[in-house]
Amino acid sequence: MNIYDIAKLAGVSIATVSRVVNDSPKVSEKTKERVRQIMEENHYTPNVFARGLGLNTMRTVGIICPDVSDAYMAKAVAYLEKNLQGYGYDCILYCSGYDEEDKRQAVELILKKHIDALVLVGSDYAGQPGHDTDYVQEVSSQIPVFLINGYIDSDRIFCVLADDYQAVYDVTEELLLDGRKRIFFLSNSHSYSANQKRKGYEDALRAYQMPVLEELIFYSENSIHRTRDELLLRRNLTFDSVIATEDGLAIGAVKYARAIGLKIPEEVSIVGYNNSELSVSCEPELTSVDTRVEILCRKAIDSMMALLGGQKIEKKHMVRCYLVKRFSTDF
Repeated sequence: MNIYDIAKLAGVSIATVSRVVNDSPKVSEKTKERVRQIMEENHYTPNVFARGLGLNTMRTVGIICPDVSDAYMAKAVAYLEKNLQGYGYDCILYCSGYDEEDKRQAVELILKKHIDALVLVGSDYAGQPGHDTDYVQEVSSQIPVFLINGYIDSDRIFCVLADDYQAVYDVTEELLLDGRKRIFFLSNSHSYSANQKRKGYEDALRAYQMPVLEELIFYSENSIHRTRDELLLRRNLTFDSVIATEDGLAIGAVKYARAIGLKIPEEVSIVGYNNSELSVSCEPELTSVDTRVEILCRKAIDSMMALLGGQKIEKKHMVRCYLVKRFSTDF
């Protein structure tokens, strides 16, 4: 039993429960009596979050990402911090790495800082095959949890994410309409986001009665030179276009095409993802999907502040991506 459950049973916001815990004069005696009765019946013991929300004394949010050296995550952390400062909140940043046990430990450590809410950056926290999200569920029973670009179906986890499925579906469709028939899908992960991208790719192929060929689906480390070299080892594999789930992977494909003398975009079209600085640092400049990370982060923090203020918010908010067309494609 947690603060969310008590609020639901009493028909009030979590902020109201917190005010009852702190005996705030802003709550009527009738409401206090009803909420206290429900707490007593359910043996609810208020934790530091329940007390702090009512007193508004902590004003600190925890942020955890796997690796702040990753360009996408670094940008997201910067936007989150900026938006938190706009509300007068501080933040504490932990980098967890990608190992499941390390992620669990990072969550345990940051909870000891008595934060008001937690933001998890990246779809790795939404689970992968063989990994569960029970540690995220556990922390959400104590404080609000916001997940950037991932989705966990829970009443207490609030997800703000890019519509990766539709973005890749649309790109695949454009390539097919451009006459491309062997579209190579290049990914570096089995995360929630990466799986949504792959599903968009496969569904678009099926919609146009094109086969989904396992030989054209490849996973590689997100390294420009490693990707180039992996593709060079598979020179007998033919394709006329590439959709990559990261800009670094796409540039690896650009270097591969250059190495074997393929003309871009005449003979091979290449599309990256995240519209990072890398996309304009290669020749030709890279067509790339912009996931609008600034919008994601602003929406997450605005929603968090609304929740902490006692308002109801949506559990899942999807942000549409858009394609920035440059010179690695000709559609």
